[in-house]
Amino acid sequence: MIARGTLGSLLVLLGGLVTATLPASTPVLRLDALGALRAHEIGRMSGLVVVLVGLGLLANAWLRLCRTVAVGDRETADPVEGVALVRFAAVVWAAPLVLAPPLFSRDGWSYAAQGKLAEVGLSPYVWGPGALAPDTFSPLPGWLTGPPIVQAVDPLWWDTATPYGPVPVFLGAIAAGVTGNPWILVIAHRGLALVGLVLLAWAVPRLAAWGGANPAVATALVVVSPLMMANGVAGLHNDLLMVGLMAAALVVAVERGWVWGAVLAGVAAGVKVPGGLVAVGIVLVSLPVGAALGARLRRLGAVGAVSVGTLLGLGVVTGLGNGWLRALTVPGEVNTPLSATTLVGGVVDWLALHLGLGTDPALFRDLVRALGLLAAAGIGVWVALGWRTGSRRTAIAAVAAVGAAFVLLSPVVHLWYFLLLPPFLAVQRLPRHATGALVAVSVLLGLVAPLDSSLHGAYYAIVIGCMTVALLMPVLLLTRPARERLARIVAPLAPPSEDAGAEVAVRR
Repeated sequence: MIARGTLGSLLVLLGGLVTATLPASTPVLRLDALGALRAHEIGRMSGLVVVLVGLGLLANAWLRLCRTVAVGDRETADPVEGVALVRFAAVVWAAPLVLAPPLFSRDGWSYAAQGKLAEVGLSPYVWGPGALAPDTFSPLPGWLTGPPIVQAVDPLWWDTATPYGPVPVFLGAIAAGVTGNPWILVIAHRGLALVGLVLLAWAVPRLAAWGGANPAVATALVVVSPLMMANGVAGLHNDLLMVGLMAAALVVAVERGWVWGAVLAGVAAGVKVPGGLVAVGIVLVSLPVGAALGARLRRLGAVGAVSVGTLLGLGVVTGLGNGWLRALTVPGEVNTPLSATTLVGGVVDWLALHLGLGTDPALFRDLVRALGLLAAAGIGVWVALGWRTGSRRTAIAAVAAVGAAFVLLSPVVHLWYFLLLPPFLAVQRLPRHATGALVAVSVLLGLVAPLDSSLHGAYYAIVIGCMTVALLMPVLLLTRPARERLARIVAPLAPPSEDAGAEVAVRR
């Protein structure tokens, strides 16, 4: 099981070297075998298949791990031992991916360039990565001039300011002060993302003790799922650090007081703004049972003040300022098929065009997107002012609800946005069918990670990838052994007292 997952990670690494975008001047491209594979379509397609098979092995190992740590399994009935096993698997499975280039997305190369911008004194909230290149440099495929730090940056974001908060930019600038090698900087940023994984490994068992879930199974569903390994670790996205800080903030709010929890919520928002959504859970869990509306409003204002103060203070302390607030609309420059509001607005725009209404091409898209964000904000206010207070389980459910509203109604949705949900869903005592759906979706979103933005326009790669995923999914979820394994994973767990201390939360 552990060996199978490790083999899967190694295959993802090896196949990723063939399929991933690399700086044109990187030494690894001088390897004859790698150069030959990358130079021919059949070689690139073979690399994609290797990646998908590796993800399939990881998914299979993960499902076996979940079954092994499930309550009632003779192999590991003790949740404490189960949590330890999951944490060990996370270390071993993530290890090969630490050295990988950014996979399935080129965002990691942008992170490296943004840190370098800050290190040389150019605000990444004003300048795009292109400011690091000479005027004669053009970010075209195979172009060999220009500094290595920008050679693999997606041309789409070439002249675009970053929408990320000061935390990753400041830490990226520190790393860039040590080296200008983009691959080393990418490894540094992946190390930063893995801090989020460590925080999840610490917080999830505690949250599961509150929510009535098996701590070992919950940890497995969150920390080492295909969704997490493919999009969080291999994909190298700031969302992993953000969600780790969110989970830690909720735990700290209970164990150390709401002020410290609100501070961590501000730090999470200092990575990406949605990290501040955990403040809703902090408000609910920090109030006594049956708190009146006035008390809710005062606590909401206090938690918001501490979180926003922390967020703005980070901009001042790091010297980066808060110019990133102006860049929050940058992700909206692209249309993603996972965004429901973008799809609905696009359909209405198409109808308006064919009906001859004479409206602007993206009028309804922008309108529906704005309404979606307003609806998400309204749901957050409703949860904060209307849901039960003084309950840890309700606080967890509240963060899951506002997080789901944000993801589902966001104007832009990528696969890695879904990392926000499992830490607050898996720790609840969900119905069997809901747990089964969480497992299936985690497998699917992990397997289709290579089919996201990294393959846009690559027709044959997408076709082969879809065919491979279509073959893997039934094997992983629909065969008889797979169904039996899934039944063991979703087996019900007798709910403990909400306030009962969990041994697994103490024994590390």
